[in-house]
This record gives sequence, structure tokens and C-alpha cells, in this order.
Amino acid sequence: MISALRRLSMALPSSNLFSNHMDSIYGGQRLRNLAQQLRLYKPPFSDEDENEEEKKRVGKVISQLGLPESAAPITPPSKFKPKRAAVLVCLFEGDKGDLRVILTKRSSNLSTHSGEVSLPGGKAEEGDADDSETATREAKEEIGLDPSLVTVATVLEPYLSKQLLRVIPVIGILSDKQAFKPVPNASEVEAIFDAPFEMFLKDENRRWEEREWMGTKYLIHFFDFEADNKKYVIWGLTAGILIRAASVVYQRPPSFDEQKPNFKIRGSVNEGDSVP
Repeated sequence: MISALRRLSMALPSSNLFSNHMDSIYGGQRLRNLAQQLRLYKPPFSDEDENEEEKKRVGKVISQLGLPESAAPITPPSKFKPKRAAVLVCLFEGDKGDLRVILTKRSSNLSTHSGEVSLPGGKAEEGDADDSETATREAKEEIGLDPSLVTVATVLEPYLSKQLLRVIPVIGILSDKQAFKPVPNASEVEAIFDAPFEMFLKDENRRWEEREWMGTKYLIHFFDFEADNKKYVIWGLTAGILIRAASVVYQRPPSFDEQKPNFKIRGSVNEGDSVP
């Protein structure tokens, strides 16, 4: 389980990501530079910069689409405000020097998205200071990842799930892989694994389906991946977030059509609406 996390190709210090000692280590320097790069990222749509008109047009993007909330503005039900959640896009350097991301397979006993691949995360709680705390707290509860091991670099624009949760992707960097001992929460997580992050910009392991909702066609992306002789399918909202996060990290678009041009839906929506 997370074999790459259990083998180190180089010794990384357990001190802060920005310590001077890391300057002499190639891998540490790379992660340091990446964190600095990501701190400059400004989401095109966020709670801080949305204006009053945008607030009136909260977009419902169902999890199968995997598009940012702002990509499909829709007039929501009167006084409707999505509940908040956050997921952790946790990156680390693998044995071959590649960036990898931690993923989970949800328990088959869960009432929603059972058995699906997802990022660690969950609903915000009243005591959470911000989205970063929500994401790292949930990661600790689900996979045993100590928040002190993760350096939060940035947050991406919000997404909306099928359950009308506003999901905030939080990109974090794990510099000390050896310190992370994966412990899955059996009631929520069936498996923990990691995948090459750049995979979500490539076409090799990708499938797609074209569907239609409210007269608008859209793409659903499926990434097939195998780890420790187990096969996983990464799709929907999780795939959409990973495509976007990889585009931000590698500073280039994917080698495939991420979505249909001019994807925009307007009209009314109710909480019971779903994709056919």
C-alpha cells in the first residue's frame, strides 16, 4: 500500500519545507520551488473575489462532469447555499523523481460514491479555521496523514458535487515520505494508493464518454490505473480536480479536450436534479 511512500530514493529532512538545509538536496529544492510557484496561483473564481452578480449565479456542476463551479453558472433555488467541503491533493516525490498524488478507494459500505476512487477529504466542521484545515483534518481521519507533515501550497477554485457540496481542492506537499505511515479508516477507506500526477495531463490511460444534460453535451473522463496488482478507475469529479490541479502544477493544459467549448448552462435547478 503506497509502495512509493515506503521506499525513499533520497533522505529528506523532516523539518519545515523551506529550511536552508533543503537547498543542498535536489529533491527538496524541487519541492521547495514548486511550493513557492503554487503560492503565486490565483484561482479564477473564489469566495474572496466573486462579486454580487456571481453570488446570484452559483453553478451546479454534478460530480460526473468534474468542472469548476464557475464553468456552468446556474440560477440556484431561492436562498440556497451549498455546504462546504475540501479535499487534499497531496503531492510527494516518488522513487524515480516524479511527482505522485495520494488517492483512496472509498469503502463499499458508504452511502454515497461507495467503492469509488477519491481524494482524501470531507465536509467542513464548525471548528475548522479554513479549507486547508478541513482537508488536512479529514486526511488524518481517513488515511492517518499527520497535518504537520503537509505544507499547504495553494487552493483551487471551488467545484460542486452531485450532493451539492461546494468542494475546495487544497494542494499540499509531503516532503518527508518516510514519516507518513498510511492507516486507512476501515469505515471510510478500502485502500490507499498513489498515482503519477502527470498522468492526468496525458491521453495514454484515459477513456471518455460524451453525455448530454439539459440540451448540453459534456465529457466525462476516466483514467485507468493499476497499483499493487489492483485496478482502479479515476473519474468524474476526482478526475476533473486532478486534471485542473496537474495543469496548474505543470503550467500546461492536458493533451486532450478537457471539456466541450462554451460549456455553460443557465436556468433553474433543484436539489433533487441529477444527470441522466
